[in-house]
Amino acid sequence: MDEDATAPSAALLVTRVDHAMETAPALDGNALRSARERAGLSQNDLARLLGLASGGRISLWERGEARPRSPHLLHALAAALGTPTTQLLASPQGGPSLRWLRFAAGLSVEELARTTHTSPSSVKRWEAEGLVRPTERVVSALVQALGASEDDIRRALRP
Repeated sequence: MDEDATAPSAALLVTRVDHAMETAPALDGNALRSARERAGLSQNDLARLLGLASGGRISLWERGEARPRSPHLLHALAAALGTPTTQLLASPQGGPSLRWLRFAAGLSVEELARTTHTSPSSVKRWEAEGLVRPTERVVSALVQALGASEDDIRRALRP
């Protein structure tokens, strides 16, 4: 699969993900195209930097027909373009979800679980269902791991 490839540059290394790919937050295709053009890159140039087979994948992302399915690939994309990851993600209505915040931070479910000292199944459940009364420890750990405000974390955890 294209997204499991490594980029030629060590600075843009895309790590292999050995579990099922997950649903990623939507990209802002116009922001992606603008950032790519500002960087002076063709779709094929950008694809090569990311270790992808061709610019076809980039074209799909820009048209909103596909999206990078791993947080690591999304971060490599932002790094290649010299832009913050959050500027490439579509703005979520009602504020960012926990999954959106995790992708913006570049963390897999497993990495967030490890960082917050919880299980991957808990992180998946929080993303799918929310958390009615998160403890201060959970909120604080998520703030630290995701680099988000406490208010954003609490909103993202609402069922």
